Amino acid sequence: MHVRPKKHLGQHFLKEDAIAARIVGALTGHGGYRHVLEVGPGTGALTRHLLRRTDITLTAIEVDTESLAHLRAEHPGLRLIEGDLLQADLDAIGDGPFALVGNFPYNISTQIVFKVLEHRHRCTEVVGMFQKEVADRIRAAPGSRVYGITSVLAQAWYRVEPLFLVEPGSFIPPPKVRSAVIRMQRNDTTRLACDEGVFHRLVKAAFNQRRKTLANALRHFPGLEGGLPPELAGRRAEQLSVDAFVALAAAAGGPQR
Repeated sequence: MHVRPKKHLGQHFLKEDAIAARIVGALTGHGGYRHVLEVGPGTGALTRHLLRRTDITLTAIEVDTESLAHLRAEHPGLRLIEGDLLQADLDAIGDGPFALVGNFPYNISTQIVFKVLEHRHRCTEVVGMFQKEVADRIRAAPGSRVYGITSVLAQAWYRVEPLFLVEPGSFIPPPKVRSAVIRMQRNDTTRLACDEGVFHRLVKAAFNQRRKTLANALRHFPGLEGGLPPELAGRRAEQLSVDAFVALAAAAGGPQR
């Protein structure tokens, strides 16, 4: 069955089997999961490799009706969920830890990362294909011009590792950008040493005015009206590590709740 790539779904189907095998091979079992959720399997480029692994139990979630029909015909034993990952209740998918894998639709890839963060208590590993620009943001270190909100929030809970680049010609249709595969593995943090709501608001406030010094960007932030520590006042958001943001949020928000 022919599946047409749909622009409104951000579909670019991977046609290189060796790349698909490499992505699936990057799943390590970190955190002890057996359940793997594939996001947007499309024509099944990753799916066929995932189904060959005897160490995992696979579920796929797909919103495209043509892809669903194709996958049901090609892989009748595949557990398929029809729906949108961003609206799905991932806590209802099996028990215990799970991993997320996929050639992620570029138009929702950052939202997928935030969905993962919501389920960090169970999602112990992510292996995904992103637009390179998005992958660079997720893994950026302090001091990088692309280090930002996504970098800090993701790295508070996950170790992020770049794996390899994928050129446009590996897809149907070819995207206008390069792609990158990264792996996110849950770190040892169980709770932040600050109020998480304050942490999120502070990171967003700091980067929303990233060209300003923190003294100016955060001068009206609740709890910091009296000024920042001198060693931070003249710095900008992109210069602060995750731990520094946590410490600042702790100072602004009082004791951990």
